Amino acid sequence: MQKVVHFEIPADDIERARKFYSDIFGWRIQDWPLQDGSVYTGARTVEVDETTFIPKEPGAINGAIVKRDEVVKTPQVTVNVPSIDEYAEKVKAAGGQVLKPKQEIEGTGYYAYVTDSEGNLLGLWEDIKKA
Repeated sequence: MQKVVHFEIPADDIERARKFYSDIFGWRIQDWPLQDGSVYTGARTVEVDETTFIPKEPGAINGAIVKRDEVVKTPQVTVNVPSIDEYAEKVKAAGGQVLKPKQEIEGTGYYAYVTDSEGNLLGLWEDIKKA
């Protein structure tokens, strides 16, 4: 069984959303620079191991606040899979679509956006295999 490991909440105004989730729920909002020069706004709902970034609390997940765009229009969950390539094929065979193909997040893993058979957005996450 593949686990939900992350969520993304789209926002028209990242700063306004940052304040909302921080003030209301006490989430720790942190910007992380990406390879392409953009910034990913992480949302910590629970403390993590600072080496692995894995939540310390079993079963807990963290997420992000992302700029609303043509792909990410509604909140989505991300599922950890052993192979994005394999699961992208499974998604297509079951009536879903690949909206954003596999991309690397430097040093941590790969992600892709797909839709399910009902048009709902899902993220797929594949950990980098360490030697």
